[in-house]
Amino acid sequence: MNLKAILYSPWSLLLVSMFMAAPATAQMGGPALVRVAVATVKDIAPVTMVPGTVISRHDARLSAEVEGRLTEVADVGTRVKAGEAVAQIEDTALRLRNTELKAEVTRAAARLRFLEREEDRFTRLAESNLAAATQLEQTRSDRDVALGDLEVARARLEQNEDRIDRTLIRAPYGGVVVERLMMRGERVVVGSMVVRLVDPADLEVIARAPLEYYAYVQRGQALELSTPGRTVPGTVRTVVAIGDRNTHQFELRLDLEGQPFPVGQTLRVSIPVSNTRQVLTVPRDALVLRSTGASVFVIADDDTARQVSVIPGIGQGDDIEISGEISAGERVVVRGNERLQPGQAVQIMDS
Repeated sequence: MNLKAILYSPWSLLLVSMFMAAPATAQMGGPALVRVAVATVKDIAPVTMVPGTVISRHDARLSAEVEGRLTEVADVGTRVKAGEAVAQIEDTALRLRNTELKAEVTRAAARLRFLEREEDRFTRLAESNLAAATQLEQTRSDRDVALGDLEVARARLEQNEDRIDRTLIRAPYGGVVVERLMMRGERVVVGSMVVRLVDPADLEVIARAPLEYYAYVQRGQALELSTPGRTVPGTVRTVVAIGDRNTHQFELRLDLEGQPFPVGQTLRVSIPVSNTRQVLTVPRDALVLRSTGASVFVIADDDTARQVSVIPGIGQGDDIEISGEISAGERVVVRGNERLQPGQAVQIMDS
């Protein structure tokens, strides 16, 4: 038998037709592998987005409390604990003054001890000698003055030691030096700002919203904070009840858990614009968006797919409101719905 006869024989044509029909049968007749979720009734509210900024609750410019020349300033990026020094001021003159004041304390203490001994001596003599009684009164007066002088000398010493301690500019909280406002070798006066210290671990978001939405924002409320690549929840810590008369906006601050954003990050805050209401929601992934409109695939009891046209509403997080011929508790396809056909059998993957 020649090659032409083999190619056009009845058996070869049958084999070719079976081979070509197999993929079509597998594509159309086999069950589709899908993942499902349940349509749920939830309390949600329509929202609008307002700009916000991530700030640190502890962001301060630390200043000098004594006058002098800077001998050390921490580098930008240095991480310090509470109480650690971020800068040092030369203390030579203060330490010399401290030595002088210690000598004054010693001298005042010595005079007081002398007068106390004199008081004891004149007390014994005053019992039989009238002149000694007069000297006793004078000695007691001098002793009281000496006691006051000693207290003044000690106070001056403590003040100077406190000034020596303040030549170290210490961190009031743990954080990172983000800016050096003065350099080593520069002379500072009281109040000169030296470094900026920021705590990147204790963050909050500050935002401003129109006053008409004030009634819908409450303390303790969870709001979404989003950037182009990330969305995290934030909790309203405080709402400033006084609006700005020029912008007609109120201020709110939200707590952040962890360190999801750097300090200074701009983001968008979802603000509710009306009271919450109960709506039927499905995961956003359940929506199939085509030129004819939006729809979802509902899984029937016999594990076949039924396509239902829906009208999307407001969204909240991963969920979105829908309205259509679908009820709470019905299963909807959230994975594998791109090529699913109405009436096609499905096989449900584990969640």
